[in-house]
Amino acid sequence: MQGFICVFGVLELPVFVTLRPGFWQFSPMRTRRPAAEQLPADELCRSRLENQIDVRHPLVQLSHRLPWSALEQALSPRLPATTSTGGRPALPVRLIAGLLDLKHAYDLSDEAVCERWLENPYWQFFTGEVVFQTCVPCDPSSLTRWRQRLGEAGMEALLAHTINTAHAMKAVDARELSRVIVDTTVQEKAIAHPTDSRLLEVARKKLVLLAKRHGIVLRQTYVRQGPGLSRKAGRYAHARQFKRMRKVLRRQRTILGRV
Repeated sequence: MQGFICVFGVLELPVFVTLRPGFWQFSPMRTRRPAAEQLPADELCRSRLENQIDVRHPLVQLSHRLPWSALEQALSPRLPATTSTGGRPALPVRLIAGLLDLKHAYDLSDEAVCERWLENPYWQFFTGEVVFQTCVPCDPSSLTRWRQRLGEAGMEALLAHTINTAHAMKAVDARELSRVIVDTTVQEKAIAHPTDSRLLEVARKKLVLLAKRHGIVLRQTYVRQGPGLSRKAGRYAHARQFKRMRKVLRRQRTILGRV
C-alpha cells in the first residue's frame, strides 16, 4: 500500500492506493471535518463567508465572543471524533453546539433549524463554516441523538458557557441570574369538575365496589338509576336545557350521599 497526492483539476485529495491483481482501488483518507481556523484561505476558489456578510451582525459578534475551544474541550468526551467501531467521523463540536443554540434561540424544530441553516449565511458562519454550503449540515434526526449523547451534564455545560458569554458582553446583569422565573401556565385538558354528572356516577360506582370488597351490605346501590341519570344529564346539557340538567345533578348528588 502506497500513499501519494492525486490531483484532479484544482483539487488535491490525499488517497490511499490499494494494489490488487487486475485493477486499482482508491479509498479516501477518513478524517474529521476541520475547524474553521484550520481550513485554507479559499476552498476551490470560492469566496469566504466573512467577505459576504456584515461583520456587525449580532450572530457574527456572538460567534467571536463564544469560547468555542473551551466548549469543545468540555463536550469532546461525550462527542468523540470517531467511534470505537469505526464508521463515519463525527461532525465538529462547534457545529453541534451552534445548531442547538440556534434551535432554542429561535424556538424551531429540528427540521426547521436545518432548513434555515441552509439558506442563512449568518447561521453558517456562526457554526464555523468558512464558505457558503449548499447541503444541509446533518439529518434532523441527528440532533436528537446528539442531545441524548450530551445528556444533562453536557447541556448544563453548554448553558453555562452561553450565560458566561452573555455576562461578559453585558447582555445580562448578574442580579438577573439570582432568581429563576418559571412559567407555570396550565392549560385545561381532560378535567372533570365536581359538578359533572359523569364524575358523580363514577364516585357512586367506586363506593359500591369498595363496599362489596369490604363486605358492607348497602341498602340501595342505584345500579339501574345511576347510569340513566348520567345519560339524561348529558342530553339536557346538549339541548341547553340547563334547568332540567341541574335537577338531574341534584338527584345524583342525593343518590351519592345516600350510598
